[in-house]
Amino acid sequence: MTPREIISELDRYIVGQHDAKRAVAIALRNRWRRQQVPSPMREEITPKNILLIGPTGVGKTEIARRLARLANAPFIKVEATKFTEVGYVGRDVETIVRDLVDTSIKIVREEHLTRVQIPAEKMAEERLLDILIPHSVNPNGPAVASSPAGNNDSREKMRHKLRLGELDNRQVEIEVEQTPSMPMMQVFPNQGGDGGMDLQEMLGGMMGKQSKPKRMSVADAMKIIQQQEADRLLDEDAIRDEAINRAENDGIVFLDEMDKITHRGGTGGDVSREGVQRDLLPLVEGTTINTRYGHIKTDHVLFIASGAFHLAKPSDLIPELQGRFPIRVNLNALGESEFRRILVEPESSLTRQYAALLQAENVSISFTDEGIAELARIAVLVNEKTENIGARRLHTLLERVLEDISFEASDRGGESIEVDAAYVLAQLGEISADEDLSRYIL
Repeated sequence: MTPREIISELDRYIVGQHDAKRAVAIALRNRWRRQQVPSPMREEITPKNILLIGPTGVGKTEIARRLARLANAPFIKVEATKFTEVGYVGRDVETIVRDLVDTSIKIVREEHLTRVQIPAEKMAEERLLDILIPHSVNPNGPAVASSPAGNNDSREKMRHKLRLGELDNRQVEIEVEQTPSMPMMQVFPNQGGDGGMDLQEMLGGMMGKQSKPKRMSVADAMKIIQQQEADRLLDEDAIRDEAINRAENDGIVFLDEMDKITHRGGTGGDVSREGVQRDLLPLVEGTTINTRYGHIKTDHVLFIASGAFHLAKPSDLIPELQGRFPIRVNLNALGESEFRRILVEPESSLTRQYAALLQAENVSISFTDEGIAELARIAVLVNEKTENIGARRLHTLLERVLEDISFEASDRGGESIEVDAAYVLAQLGEISADEDLSRYIL
């Protein structure tokens, strides 16, 4: 996708913040450009990490998450405040890379499962037919097969019934693989406990899987047998190699709350904020981390950091870390016009979500332009009076406005309800006007 196409795609879900969308679109396109550059120059080109600066609820996390979905890239979101300096009890920053690889393994495994789905379905069908069509039994000896022609004829008839779903409720007995049960034990190589070797997993692999006969319907048996056949068709080594390659070259790490680990950011008993920065530095600069799937290089992982930076400034980060985030983008606070657009423009806007939920009860709900405008006005008013939480305020307001309708929807099937300015004011007017009530309710 070109940068313009990426921005256009992000516009479907996120309102405004053009500068941030532009920065991430260029970063994503540069990844494709790097793949076109021949070695050894390709290895020298590192991603230009991005620092998103703006208040909460303006779309920082959503931009990074949607970007990863567009690229089908391994993506994880972590809060910088969860990590502690090495030597303290808490999460070690290396778990960021381990989590990224786990995500990559999951993505690649699902892709490979999709590729083997058709052959797995055919093999599962044959196995199930073997169970459904027993061999003829000789009273004086072992089982004997019927004539080939008759056997094939009955098999095809059974196959036809199976595909039509006529046998879905018939009970069959199949072998279900089970991992041997044992007490959960882990060996922790570091104080944080992350990245530890799961002893149960290791011993389970050594002992092999055990199978147990289980009786179930044909429909359920088909799903289980199909999954078993798909697992047998997978090449675990190829999945691991591809996942490692994708994590190294396409991985995106979103570091939230970066302002809370600065010298001036945050209050209270945070453990060695500067120490966490120094631990993060090798990851962002490029290092090699040992994971259960092998060694992972972070040289080409894209790091997107974000923070409100109310009490602190980006310049309060240690100089080495500042230098690793050369692209800095300010995200604007949201106003009344943005709130109006957020309520109606995105494909999965809040108003459409609530309409879909109530439609399940056969209740049709619509929002007038005046009702949307009133919701946006009150959202800005409450954000100004209390803590500014951005677009997240709309969740609270809409839940409050539609509380009665949601509660009574099961008794109002077939009705059409219109939410206009008068209805919004009736539900929120008194609360929004009282600052004390707003603090507790909205």
